[in-house]
Amino acid sequence: MAEAGGSPALALIRWVHTAIYVVMAVSTFVLLYAGLTGATGPWLWVALGLLAIESVVFVGNGMKCPLTALAVRHGATSGRVFDTFLPERATRYTFRFFGTVMVVGLGLLVGRWLGIIG
Repeated sequence: MAEAGGSPALALIRWVHTAIYVVMAVSTFVLLYAGLTGATGPWLWVALGLLAIESVVFVGNGMKCPLTALAVRHGATSGRVFDTFLPERATRYTFRFFGTVMVVGLGLLVGRWLGIIG
Protein backbone atom coordinates (compact mmCIF):
# COMPACT_ATOMS: atom_id res chain seq x y z
CA MET A 1 0.00 0.00 0.00
CA ALA A 2 2.95 2.32 0.47
CA GLU A 3 3.95 4.47 -2.47
CA ALA A 4 7.54 4.82 -3.59
CA GLY A 5 9.29 6.92 -0.98
CA GLY A 6 6.24 7.14 1.25
CA SER A 7 4.93 5.40 4.30
CA PRO A 8 1.84 3.18 4.44
CA ALA A 9 0.23 5.89 6.60
CA LEU A 10 0.85 8.50 3.89
CA ALA A 11 -0.63 6.22 1.25
CA LEU A 12 -3.73 5.72 3.40
CA ILE A 13 -4.07 9.48 3.97
CA ARG A 14 -3.79 10.09 0.24
CA TRP A 15 -6.43 7.43 -0.55
CA VAL A 16 -8.83 8.81 2.05
CA HIS A 17 -8.22 12.39 0.91
CA THR A 18 -8.75 11.42 -2.74
CA ALA A 19 -12.03 9.68 -1.88
CA ILE A 20 -13.22 12.69 0.13
CA TYR A 21 -12.24 14.99 -2.74
CA VAL A 22 -14.32 12.98 -5.21
CA VAL A 23 -17.34 12.81 -2.88
CA MET A 24 -17.17 16.56 -2.22
CA ALA A 25 -16.83 17.34 -5.94
CA VAL A 26 -19.92 15.25 -6.67
CA SER A 27 -21.78 16.94 -3.80
CA THR A 28 -20.92 20.35 -5.22
CA PHE A 29 -22.30 19.44 -8.63
CA VAL A 30 -25.42 17.92 -7.02
CA LEU A 31 -26.00 21.32 -5.40
CA LEU A 32 -25.45 23.13 -8.70
CA TYR A 33 -27.78 20.72 -10.52
CA ALA A 34 -30.49 21.26 -7.90
CA GLY A 35 -30.05 25.01 -8.16
CA LEU A 36 -30.27 24.96 -11.96
CA THR A 37 -33.19 22.53 -12.27
CA GLY A 38 -35.11 22.82 -9.02
CA ALA A 39 -34.68 19.08 -8.46
CA THR A 40 -34.86 17.93 -4.86
CA GLY A 41 -34.60 14.67 -2.99
CA PRO A 42 -32.65 12.95 -0.25
CA TRP A 43 -29.43 13.20 -2.28
CA LEU A 44 -29.68 17.00 -2.15
CA TRP A 45 -29.91 16.97 1.65
CA VAL A 46 -26.96 14.57 1.87
CA ALA A 47 -24.93 16.84 -0.43
CA LEU A 48 -25.88 19.94 1.58
CA GLY A 49 -24.93 18.21 4.82
CA LEU A 50 -21.57 17.07 3.47
CA LEU A 51 -20.81 20.53 2.08
CA ALA A 52 -21.76 22.14 5.39
CA ILE A 53 -19.44 19.79 7.28
CA GLU A 54 -16.63 20.43 4.79
CA SER A 55 -17.11 24.19 5.12
CA VAL A 56 -17.00 24.04 8.92
CA VAL A 57 -13.83 21.92 8.79
CA PHE A 58 -12.13 24.38 6.43
CA VAL A 59 -13.16 27.48 8.37
CA GLY A 60 -12.21 25.84 11.65
CA ASN A 61 -8.80 24.94 10.25
CA GLY A 62 -7.91 28.39 8.91
CA MET A 63 -9.15 27.67 5.36
CA LYS A 64 -6.73 24.75 5.02
CA CYS A 65 -7.50 21.06 4.78
CA PRO A 66 -6.36 19.23 7.93
CA LEU A 67 -5.49 16.18 5.83
CA THR A 68 -2.81 18.19 4.03
CA ALA A 69 -1.01 18.89 7.31
CA LEU A 70 -1.42 15.24 8.28
CA ALA A 71 0.10 14.15 4.95
CA VAL A 72 3.09 16.44 5.54
CA ARG A 73 3.58 14.95 9.01
CA HIS A 74 3.75 11.52 7.41
CA GLY A 75 6.34 12.48 4.80
CA ALA A 76 4.55 14.16 1.87
CA THR A 77 7.08 16.60 0.45
CA SER A 78 6.83 17.02 -3.31
CA GLY A 79 4.61 18.88 -5.70
CA ARG A 80 1.89 21.39 -5.17
CA VAL A 81 -0.74 18.73 -4.54
CA PHE A 82 1.00 15.91 -2.76
CA ASP A 83 -1.77 14.78 -0.45
CA THR A 84 -4.07 13.05 -2.98
CA PHE A 85 -3.61 10.70 -5.92
CA LEU A 86 -5.19 13.21 -8.30
CA PRO A 87 -3.03 15.10 -10.81
CA GLU A 88 -2.09 18.65 -9.91
CA ARG A 89 -3.83 20.10 -12.98
CA ALA A 90 -7.11 18.66 -11.66
CA THR A 91 -6.69 20.09 -8.17
CA ARG A 92 -4.71 23.31 -8.66
CA TYR A 93 -7.75 25.61 -8.37
CA THR A 94 -9.88 23.43 -6.11
CA PHE A 95 -10.95 26.10 -3.63
CA ARG A 96 -11.55 28.80 -6.22
CA PHE A 97 -13.44 26.53 -8.62
CA PHE A 98 -15.53 24.46 -6.21
CA GLY A 99 -16.11 27.43 -3.91
CA THR A 100 -17.56 29.39 -6.82
CA VAL A 101 -19.69 26.47 -7.99
CA MET A 102 -20.95 25.94 -4.44
CA VAL A 103 -21.89 29.61 -3.97
CA VAL A 104 -23.65 29.75 -7.35
CA GLY A 105 -25.52 26.50 -6.68
CA LEU A 106 -26.55 27.60 -3.21
CA GLY A 107 -27.61 31.03 -4.49
CA LEU A 108 -29.78 29.44 -7.19
CA LEU A 109 -31.26 26.98 -4.71
CA VAL A 110 -32.10 29.70 -2.19
CA GLY A 111 -33.54 31.81 -5.02
CA ARG A 112 -35.82 28.91 -5.95
CA TRP A 113 -36.86 28.33 -2.34
CA LEU A 114 -37.71 32.01 -1.93
CA GLY A 115 -39.65 32.08 -5.18
CA ILE A 116 -37.29 34.55 -6.85
CA ILE A 117 -36.35 31.99 -9.49
CA GLY A 118 -39.12 29.97 -11.13
